[in-house]
Amino acid sequence: MGQNGAPDVLVVEDEPGFIEPLVIGLKRERFHVRVAREGREALALFEASRPDLVLLDVMLPDMSGVDICREMRRKSEVPIIMVSAKTSEFDMVVGLEVGADDYVAKPYRLRELIARMRAAMRRAPMEEVAEEARVLDARGVRIDRDRREVTFHGEPIRLPLKEFELLELLMANAGKVVARKTILDKIWGTTYVGDTKTLDVHVKRLRSRIEDTASVAQRIVTIRGVGYRFDADPVEQPV
Repeated sequence: MGQNGAPDVLVVEDEPGFIEPLVIGLKRERFHVRVAREGREALALFEASRPDLVLLDVMLPDMSGVDICREMRRKSEVPIIMVSAKTSEFDMVVGLEVGADDYVAKPYRLRELIARMRAAMRRAPMEEVAEEARVLDARGVRIDRDRREVTFHGEPIRLPLKEFELLELLMANAGKVVARKTILDKIWGTTYVGDTKTLDVHVKRLRSRIEDTASVAQRIVTIRGVGYRFDADPVEQPV
């Protein structure tokens, strides 16, 4: 936390037209703000201040925001919101893949951005689980919740935080449909106001890591209009 208990935000942005109104707006909402205009400066400030949240522009003069996000995520689970004029699904996937919690397109509305920031910092805790369920194991996927480790057919796989939490939630409720709203509330927070396509992108990426071939029944099944279900004991479909 920053001064007087205010959330400490690191803004990584090089465009003056965005910096000034953003800083004014954040300070008005009682955030303590530090600004870095280049990637190396951002990493140095990140190490020195350990902020409560990072607002990270994708395009910077000396480094890619993607590389900066990847480096920050190696060292911390701090919420990172990527901000970019690039709005394609591919760019969003890349940002989320390297560990960003959210992806906001420029130009953004300040009130919406702040709502997303508060939701990211108020990330809902996963529901408590009995001691015997600290390890989840089904269909070759194994989660050690205490170590926050995932293996697939015995091989370790590294998941970004949101994908880990999504897989954990679905496996903890294996065989049951988990509604989209429930997933968004538990993982992104009850006040999340972003595009729900973010969830679909995370599911798509997660499937790419834990599905074998097209001939094997999916582990994560889409229930259209409702949500998702992890099938621990699927009915195999004929090939």
